[in-house]
Amino acid sequence: MGETANKKKFSVSLTTQILIGTVGGIVFGSIVGEWAGNLKFIGDMFIRLIQMSVVLLVMTSVSAAVGSGDGKGVGKMGFHTFKWIIGFTLVSAFIGLILAQFIRPGIGITISDAAEKIEAVEAAGMQDTLLNFVSTNIVGSMSEGSMIPCIVFALFFGVAMGMYTRESGNKNMIEWITGFNQIIMNIIKIVMNLAPIGIFCLLANVAGAIGFSVVIPMGKFLGALLIGDLIMFLIYIPLTGALCKVNPVKMPRKFAKMSMMALTTTSSAICLPTKIEDAVTKFGVSRRIADFTGPITMSMNSCGAVQCYVMAIFFMSQATGVTLSVPQMGMAILLSCLMCMGTIVVPGGSVVVYTFLATSLGLPLESIAVLIGIDWFSGMFRTIMNVDVDVMIGMLVSSKLGELDRDVFNEKKVVEY
Repeated sequence: MGETANKKKFSVSLTTQILIGTVGGIVFGSIVGEWAGNLKFIGDMFIRLIQMSVVLLVMTSVSAAVGSGDGKGVGKMGFHTFKWIIGFTLVSAFIGLILAQFIRPGIGITISDAAEKIEAVEAAGMQDTLLNFVSTNIVGSMSEGSMIPCIVFALFFGVAMGMYTRESGNKNMIEWITGFNQIIMNIIKIVMNLAPIGIFCLLANVAGAIGFSVVIPMGKFLGALLIGDLIMFLIYIPLTGALCKVNPVKMPRKFAKMSMMALTTTSSAICLPTKIEDAVTKFGVSRRIADFTGPITMSMNSCGAVQCYVMAIFFMSQATGVTLSVPQMGMAILLSCLMCMGTIVVPGGSVVVYTFLATSLGLPLESIAVLIGIDWFSGMFRTIMNVDVDVMIGMLVSSKLGELDRDVFNEKKVVEY
């Protein structure tokens, strides 16, 4: 009995372990230098262990959430989810636009000597973008990790499964999908125990092999992203608290674990399992709604990303002396919003987005080189907003549909995912 009490007393939470791994990785990499790059494969292995289950988690979560309810309930969930995705995304884009005009992050940056050759990426048109939402081979989409086609298939599968269940009265398929989803979550929980080690190795590589000196000339850009994140938090958290009738002061602490994951992995996909579980166990979102909104917001809600992309456009224009007209500014916001719709949920994918935006607006591709150099750092600011706002959307939808458990939020009741 005494030994059990001592174990509980001296146990360290996973959030604290991740924080220790974060600080330790930065310090270790700074001390040993480039040798720390040899540890990168361990961090990459951790990322892959999470990634290998994400597609299955997304598809089973969405299918179970849709299939276990009726069509009317699913329609309401979808309507309120996309309503808030669009609203938050547009507000974030305009915050990025305003900050870019005031801070002017591209002024004073010289890119001609630092630039490297960047190959142009052909911009996909609106029709092609929408067409790519539907897969011709769902197994191929799963193997490639294409989230939107997988979600579209899962939505149809869930609806068809619900029809089958209601017509036959047989719930075996829903129970099988729900059970399979729980098994995938258990796999991810096992892998998450390795998070402190994986994050230590990833950050040791960044500090030692890449170095932090690249941040200095881009301080204005990264500072603008930080200010934008703070403004969004100051708007979105009180708004969510007021609409959901909960104390917003409690929310930052509840975000701690997923925020640490977002900052250190810079990947919304890697954070998905933690985000869904915490939405249910810490914020009181019903499991049905968390399973539905979690994967969809991961792919389509990108408040942090849209702010970053808008600022990147103005950085490129200011750094190269290209003046954007008012219509081009409107196009910059539209393109940035469209590029957040399920295209990139893994580290490094923003390079493709930067190239797309530059070619679409006629900006010199050389301006992308400096952005690539700090992409890991800007990814921290993008991902933390993306992930945290995803949960706020889940809370808003859950509250609207009467499925937000305020006792869980207020820590009067404990639930498991």
